[in-house]
Amino acid sequence: MGLYKRGSVWWMSFNHNGKQVRRSTETDDKKLAMRIFDKIKGDIAEGKWFERLPGEDYTFGDLMGKYLEEYSSVNKARTSHKRDKSLANHLLTSFKDTHILRITPAMISEYKVHRRQEGASPRTINYELTLMSHAFNIAIREWGWLHDNPVIRVKKYRVNTTIERWLTCEEEERLLSVSAKWLQEIIIFAIHTGLRQSEILDLKWSRVDLFRRTIIISEQKNRGVDTLPLNETAMGVLVERQRQRLPQCDYVFPSNNQTRINNRNLYRAFVIATDRAQVHNFRFHDLRHTFATRLVQSGVGIYEVQRLGRWKNTSMVMRYAHHNSETLRPSIEIMDRFTTAIITNLSHSQKNRGHRPYLRLVTP
Repeated sequence: MGLYKRGSVWWMSFNHNGKQVRRSTETDDKKLAMRIFDKIKGDIAEGKWFERLPGEDYTFGDLMGKYLEEYSSVNKARTSHKRDKSLANHLLTSFKDTHILRITPAMISEYKVHRRQEGASPRTINYELTLMSHAFNIAIREWGWLHDNPVIRVKKYRVNTTIERWLTCEEEERLLSVSAKWLQEIIIFAIHTGLRQSEILDLKWSRVDLFRRTIIISEQKNRGVDTLPLNETAMGVLVERQRQRLPQCDYVFPSNNQTRINNRNLYRAFVIATDRAQVHNFRFHDLRHTFATRLVQSGVGIYEVQRLGRWKNTSMVMRYAHHNSETLRPSIEIMDRFTTAIITNLSHSQKNRGHRPYLRLVTP
């Protein structure tokens, strides 16, 4: 049992019916917190205290609103927070006015079926359930609203994440030939840098160093800051953009109004271009897969690909490893040296004893 501080607020920790309970006193005054704590201890001793969770007073709309405002907007990148709000809209349609303690796994399973009937993909539904689960976990760990997360007992859809789509050189030629010049530049820059769509649209000249041939990416999913080298092709795009730049605009790839290009406008133009070029089943994000695949196929090491693409770890890049098994051949052929040495030694030994060698090195 005891009082402890979480931020500026005093919290209580005590045991009740063999279970540890943590509750906020909802005050930063230690003396007041102590009086509240003493009263609860007295009620427990007299058998008058019955646990009442704060979550009884809150709906899912309250939970998601607090999560988006106090957690997502503070702890996630701007683009991730924006996606959270979009995912939350679908969840709120079904659960907004439902008290969080009344949300059951069965209700969430029904939500999955409903979303599939609406045409949502399994991957999208999994994203929605992940957001919902994380909001519940924050409410449990940090706000003390409830004890149980109903989402963790609902199975997510199995999604095949091993199939990646990338552009062949012939497909790239067709795609560029039907794209407007501004879209051509963005596509080429994406293929040669591996940047995500939002990173390209957010890129400003203040983050570009043409002399050192580098760009700085700070608005990322992992909230890190990276300085990336540029090749000749990417530099060519930037030099052309610099030539057309207007003084009042800091965006590298601006709209006609010299503002940031809207994601929807880029999406619409890209879909039209892929349809015209007959490049099927291809998303803008697959340009990033093209970047990684071409590096791996050219023999670039997994660690270097990870650093250039800014993936969190090499395991996230291993899905591209199968694209070039030939780069492993020099390594496996090292084993032949041991076979050669063993056969040579055995041959000498058998000849000295008058035996015919029974091991031969197989050569093509």
